[in-house]
Amino acid sequence: MKQAVFLDRGALDRGDVDVSPLAVADLQWTFYEATPPADLTARIAAAHVVITNKVLLNDAAFAAAPALKLVCVSATGTNNVDLAAARARGVAVCNVRGYATPSVAEHVFALLLALCRNLPGYRAAVQRGRWQQGPHFCFLDYPIVELRGKTLGIVGYGELGQAVAKLAEAFGMGVLIAARPGAAVAAGRVPLAALLPQVDVLSLHCPLTPETAGLIGAKELRLMRRGALLINTARGGIVDEAALAAALRAGELGGAGMDVLSREPPLENPLLAADVPNLIVTPHIAWASQEARQRLVNEVGENIRAYLDGESRNRLV
Repeated sequence: MKQAVFLDRGALDRGDVDVSPLAVADLQWTFYEATPPADLTARIAAAHVVITNKVLLNDAAFAAAPALKLVCVSATGTNNVDLAAARARGVAVCNVRGYATPSVAEHVFALLLALCRNLPGYRAAVQRGRWQQGPHFCFLDYPIVELRGKTLGIVGYGELGQAVAKLAEAFGMGVLIAARPGAAVAAGRVPLAALLPQVDVLSLHCPLTPETAGLIGAKELRLMRRGALLINTARGGIVDEAALAAALRAGELGGAGMDVLSREPPLENPLLAADVPNLIVTPHIAWASQEARQRLVNEVGENIRAYLDGESRNRLV
């Protein structure tokens, strides 16, 4: 039996995911909730197949695992795997794509609706007894705005961006698509600087690359309408977090919903300060519906089967 290791099952399974799709003939599995760096080399030393979600696999790790033939990334992003090192050592690498599209798109609108309806403010007010002590059947302490008739700007018009656009249209919103950063402006795309003053909501769906790092900074935030909302379910490093905190404190932006931060789990971050208003931060869970996590495991299983059958499926190396 060949050894197979899942390094960080706890990153995607809270006991509600069926891992039987990984039960491939001739593989003997060992599952770890998490793998600290100090334990990595010992855990993969005899492995033929390794699954990682966020555990880093660099050249030193590959050197410590001479039997390793396949790395399955249980995610789409592969920045935690040294692809050049894998290629040099003859290790195949696969990822999974498209498994979380409904979950992410729905989370975008969960954040957006919570901000537009001021749900955090109203919930806190009810908990303080504001409704119970009021003279009317309702109270209107916080503004409420509708999505219908508003304009959504999308940065990153791949599968996720397109799914968000469809939901926006169902809500009666107009949609503008930003030109790809660093690329020529294509038909139907709007340069970012021209798009920002036109949108009521900006939703980010682009990868974190040298071209998109810090893409939304103080200059870009100043271009946005004073009441506009920013939603980021992509990567934290795309937004200058200190600039966003400052803009929210100054009332230069209507609000923000952030599912990702530049470092995760975060230690110190400007967006975690208690005095930043009109901000909702969720812990990188836009992707994490039970259905999406099950699709992810199913797809990893299919990647493993394809590799063992000599087929190329979702191969990056």
